[in-house]
Amino acid sequence: MKIINKRLLVFLLLCFMLLSVSSVLGVENTHKPIANDLITLLEKNPEIKDMLNESIMEAKKINPKKLTNPVQSIEEYYNFIDEFSQLIPQQIIENPKNLVFDQILQSLCYFYFLVDQPIKQLDNKNLFKNNLQYYPPFSDWLRKLANTWGDFLDTTESWNEKAYNGFYSDPNFGLQKGWYESPDNWKTFNEFFSRYLKSPDQRPIAFPENDSVVVSPADSVPQGVWRIDNESNIEVNEGLNIKNSVFFNVNELLSEDSEYKDAFTNGVLTHTFLNVFDYHRYHFAVGGLIKEVKIIQENVALEASWDPDKKIYIPIDSTGWQFTQTRGYVVMETKDYGLVVLMPMGMAQVSSVNFEEDVKVGSVHKKGDMLGTFLFGGSDFIMLFQNKAGFEITAPVELKIHKNPQSDHGEIVTYFNHLLMGQEYGIMRGE
Repeated sequence: MKIINKRLLVFLLLCFMLLSVSSVLGVENTHKPIANDLITLLEKNPEIKDMLNESIMEAKKINPKKLTNPVQSIEEYYNFIDEFSQLIPQQIIENPKNLVFDQILQSLCYFYFLVDQPIKQLDNKNLFKNNLQYYPPFSDWLRKLANTWGDFLDTTESWNEKAYNGFYSDPNFGLQKGWYESPDNWKTFNEFFSRYLKSPDQRPIAFPENDSVVVSPADSVPQGVWRIDNESNIEVNEGLNIKNSVFFNVNELLSEDSEYKDAFTNGVLTHTFLNVFDYHRYHFAVGGLIKEVKIIQENVALEASWDPDKKIYIPIDSTGWQFTQTRGYVVMETKDYGLVVLMPMGMAQVSSVNFEEDVKVGSVHKKGDMLGTFLFGGSDFIMLFQNKAGFEITAPVELKIHKNPQSDHGEIVTYFNHLLMGQEYGIMRGE
């Protein structure tokens, strides 16, 4: 068995052991308050309880192995929530070679895998997907759970030497590269997760005096560019099925009372994905004057699937889920290229989007200035450009052969490379 499979089994075995102990010792009213909130919700809404049970059963069909899918009943789900709400994210050191298991990503993906299954009752409900994590009031409870875990991650109980050593040993986090502030500043997990750079020169800004160059707002992987039509729609492979067309409207990203919600017709949308190990402070990708600032509280969601070959849970960063997700945005007025929206997008736990105190309407910022930070959760960053910007993505790419599991044939797929904040992302060529 591959090492990564063993590490996953170690983590999920621990979950299973915790669930088993809880089942033996647990009696009524011994659950954490957040689990009791769910129990109350399901008692008042038996149809949601039926849907949760259906989702758990669908997950069981996909991965029936108890060791890697320990939650196979609603009662086990309650116990799982007890443990999850106070989980200390950490990397598990596997051996003296410092091979580590990405416990953070696997725990998040598994959590959402359980509620990311198709539910027949939710067909034609105008949801992003017909699964429980997008269905109120269950989605409201998910946000409350996210905040509960976030509150725990703000406590000193969420951080210890074992957790630090695990992250230090994982080269993906870059703690050995001298990029970041002193670890003495990290007393809670969230302080570590939203860590500062040691100095600005750890992320030099590409062409700082050239206003046409757009830089990466965060350490992340670009996902591509989508054209916005003259009715503010973008077409994606999956989306809201409205009048037999599959699209999302850019207006839905901005608040209903936004002065600028119709300003991006015939422009473009691009987004870039931050993994859990990335530097999670985001910066201004362009310079200019702030015209509008908003934070919108909505879903906390993550699409996830089970890979039976690798025996790991996989996050999916599709285009479209962002339209119903907790997010913030600023509308920037550039000197020569029109309006640009910079939109940090929460994903999964905690989906906490925060702006710096000086990010206010009327303030002027340079490319590379700090915009804000995510707290715990994978995340995404959307940018909108007006037509007059003539935006083109210039981030480096590589070609890989993607094999079709149903045949012996493969296709060449273009993948964007990982960027550090401040590296060139694209260029505005003007009309």
